[in-house]
Amino acid sequence: MHIRRGFSRSNGEPYNWERFLGDCAGGLIAALIALPYGLSMAALMGLPPILGVVTSIITAPVTALLGRNPVLIGGTASVTVPFIASAVRGQGLGGAAKVSIVASVFMMVFCVLRLGRFAGKAPAPVVAGFSAGIGAIMLISQLSVLFGVRHPASENAIAELVGTLRELAMSRWAPFVLGGTVMLAAAGVAKWAPRWPAPLIGVTLSACIAWLFRIHEPRVGSLHLTLPPFAGFSWMPDDVMSVIPAGLGLAFASSVNLLLTSRAVEHFQGRHKHGKRSDSDAELGAYGIANLCAGIFGAPMSVGIPARSVANVRCGGSTRLSNLMHAVFLVLLVKLGSGALAQIPLAALAGVTAWMGVCLLDVSAWRRLSKMRPVDAAGFLVTALGVLAVNAVAAVLAGCSIYVAQYLYRKYLTQGGAMSQAPAAGIR
Repeated sequence: MHIRRGFSRSNGEPYNWERFLGDCAGGLIAALIALPYGLSMAALMGLPPILGVVTSIITAPVTALLGRNPVLIGGTASVTVPFIASAVRGQGLGGAAKVSIVASVFMMVFCVLRLGRFAGKAPAPVVAGFSAGIGAIMLISQLSVLFGVRHPASENAIAELVGTLRELAMSRWAPFVLGGTVMLAAAGVAKWAPRWPAPLIGVTLSACIAWLFRIHEPRVGSLHLTLPPFAGFSWMPDDVMSVIPAGLGLAFASSVNLLLTSRAVEHFQGRHKHGKRSDSDAELGAYGIANLCAGIFGAPMSVGIPARSVANVRCGGSTRLSNLMHAVFLVLLVKLGSGALAQIPLAALAGVTAWMGVCLLDVSAWRRLSKMRPVDAAGFLVTALGVLAVNAVAAVLAGCSIYVAQYLYRKYLTQGGAMSQAPAAGIR
C-alpha cells in the first residue's frame, strides 16, 4: 500500500496524465544521458562497456521501490572508478564483482547501524558547495566533446579544464553548434515554458539540425543488450587484506556521494524542509540491496547521478515511476539502437549534461557569497573547490571540518579565555 501511494501521489498531489507524461519525459532524457555515460564509465573501469548500462537497468527497479527520494536516479559514477578499476587489474571481472558485493553489504550495514542520518547534519553551505562542484565537473567533462577536441588525460577536473583549453586551437564548429543548440533551447524552454521537457526539446532540435544540414558527428549508435552471466569468482584468504578494505572504502565513498547527491537534488528542487532522519538510512539500504543484485553479474556499483536526477526533475519527473521509466527507456534505446534514436549526436547529449552542470552551479549562491557569514562562505568555497581539485568525499569532509573548528573554538578557546580573565577581575 505504501509503494502504491508512492506512485500515485507526491507532496499530496493527485497523479494524473500530465504527471505521467512528465515522468515519461524525465525517464527518457535520463536514459539518453545514461547510455553514453554508463558505457564510458564501465570502459574506464576495464569492464565490458555494456555493463555500465546493465547497472542502471538492474538497480533502477529496486531503488524506485525502496528508495526514499523519488526523483533520485542512480547509475555508474566516476566516484567508483578507482576502486573497481583496481579490482579489475588485480583479479579481473571476478575481482570487481567481489569488491562490489562487499561494498553492497557494508552499505546495508551502514543502514542497520543508522549511520546514514549523519549525512543530514551536513551544513547547507556544504551541500550547496557540493552541488556547485559537481555541476562544474559536469560542465568541464563535456567541453572536449562540445569543442570537438581530444579529451585530455587528467587527475582532476581543474587539470582537465587546463588540458581542454590548450586544445581549443584545434576546435571544430559542428559539435559546438549541436551542443550549443541544446543548451540555448533548454535554457529558453525552462524560462518561458517551465512545464515542458526542456532538455528533451533541445536534443530533438539538435538532432533535426544535424539531419537537415548533413552534419556528420559521432552518434549514439547501436548496441546489443543481453543479461550477462553470473560473475565467477572464489574467495581467497588474501581477500581479507585486499578485498574487504577496498569494499569498505568503496562503500564509504558511494554512501557519501549518494546521500549528498540526494540532498543536492532536494536543494535544486527548492525543498528546504528535508525528510525524516531515517530516510537517509533507508536510502543506503535500498542502494545496498540494488548494488548486490548488480554485483552478482559483475556490473559496477550504482550511486546517485546529479545529471540524470536534475534532468528528470527539469523534464517533469516527480514520482518513483520516472526512475522505473528510466530503466525501461534504457532497454528500448539499446533494443532500438539501429533506429532514429541511434542517430542522436553525442554532442547533443554533451549539451544536456553541460546545461545541467550550469544549473547545478547555482549562480545565485555565488552572488550571495559576500553576504554570507565568513564560516558559511568558507564552507561553500572549500567544498566546491575541493570537489574539483580532489574528490567529493574529501571535499565534504573538509567543508564540514570548518564548522567543527568553529564549534571547538567557541566552546573551548573562547570560554577558556573568559575563564582565565575572570579571577583576575576578581583580584582587582
